[in-house]
Amino acid sequence: MGPPPRWTDPVPLSPFGESRSRVLAVVQDAARPLTVVEVAERVGLHANSARLHLDGLVDAGAAQRKREERKRPGRPRTLYTASPGGARVGARSYQLLAEILASFVATQTPQPARAAQRAGREWGRYLAERPGPFERMDAAAATRRLLEALADIGFAPESKTAGGRRQILLHHCPFREVAAKHQDVVCGIHLGLMQGVLAALDAPLGTERLEPFVEPDLCIARLARRPDITTRPRPGTADRP
Repeated sequence: MGPPPRWTDPVPLSPFGESRSRVLAVVQDAARPLTVVEVAERVGLHANSARLHLDGLVDAGAAQRKREERKRPGRPRTLYTASPGGARVGARSYQLLAEILASFVATQTPQPARAAQRAGREWGRYLAERPGPFERMDAAAATRRLLEALADIGFAPESKTAGGRRQILLHHCPFREVAAKHQDVVCGIHLGLMQGVLAALDAPLGTERLEPFVEPDLCIARLARRPDITTRPRPGTADRP
């Protein structure tokens, strides 16, 4: 048997470095302002090192420093809090969450691929940058919008024409680890996403099918012209006698 899976996601690079990021995580997770000694104890650093990191975070705008308000005798302590609205640091486990949800859909729904595709379509409609009133998307413009949406998610997409038919090459799967175990669910969501985006654009083409992992780092989405496109009236002509 191999090593147990690691469920925490890779920690993104922080501009503060490892130790300073740990100090910031402690301050962010605290329910109240902390002193230098309290931070040092929680992080496992000397108080002087903790103070250096805290002051650096204050200079960077990631933390705030204030004097303790005290009514009893004694010198007020310096307290530190995280700046509101700052980017959170610390471990994340979104891969574990994705694994839980994908495995639930795969095993607890009667038609997991269809359910996943339906969910993807709804989210595709939500994520699409819809055209303005009376704006008609041609195939080229709709493909560009679809590429932009897929690039924002992280698919590294590329448009290509083969045999007179459009296709989208997906060079990176941002959910590869989960897709390897639950391909029907994850790839069903991806197919639905593309269908939803094109439907929201009222595009003259749709996503016919998705061919997952035709190569280790390549999936291909096949686009096709919508069969009903020739019956739709042009903008502004529907109400003409």
